Amino acid sequence: MIRHLWTGTRMLLIMVALVLVYQVVVTGLSQVLLPYQANGSLIRHNGVVVGAGPIGQAFTAKKFFWSRPSAASYNAAASAASNYGPTNPALLKEVKTNLAAFLKANPGVKPSQVPIDMVTSSDSGLDPDITVASAMIQVPRVAAANGLSASSVRALVVSQEVGRWLGLYGLPHVNVLRLNLALVKLAHQQGS
Repeated sequence: MIRHLWTGTRMLLIMVALVLVYQVVVTGLSQVLLPYQANGSLIRHNGVVVGAGPIGQAFTAKKFFWSRPSAASYNAAASAASNYGPTNPALLKEVKTNLAAFLKANPGVKPSQVPIDMVTSSDSGLDPDITVASAMIQVPRVAAANGLSASSVRALVVSQEVGRWLGLYGLPHVNVLRLNLALVKLAHQQGS
């Protein structure tokens, strides 16, 4: 009986040691190979952490580019999709509500011009990116609110564009937080 207890204890100690070694190796490799991602993909502005690259944020002021709607209110601890199917009346209501808010903030834009990602929430509710088309349709509002020319704001969007992954997957997009930080810098440089 004692012999079996001692064998079980040794096995437990060996397994705990292996888990600890594994964690140290994986943490060390991630710090060496991917330090930005391993440390939370934190984005800093003037030395202050203002967000994380893969986590969306709510931007509602007219002077900023708006993010995609979130079913989780951008709360990373409550990440969730609305799970509304295409025949669910709640999805249609959500889209209509989001469309009305977008059109109110962007006068002159027709409903048919609004990209789908500006009226539907993402699967995670935390999508940090919007399509380039979604950024471009906001340019007139953002430029006017910041006292900038539309051409300079369009150029800013283009400078922040991220292409398809491996040139194949996804759509060209922009990270809204990075775009808005670049916008703040541009507005500061041009004295707005």
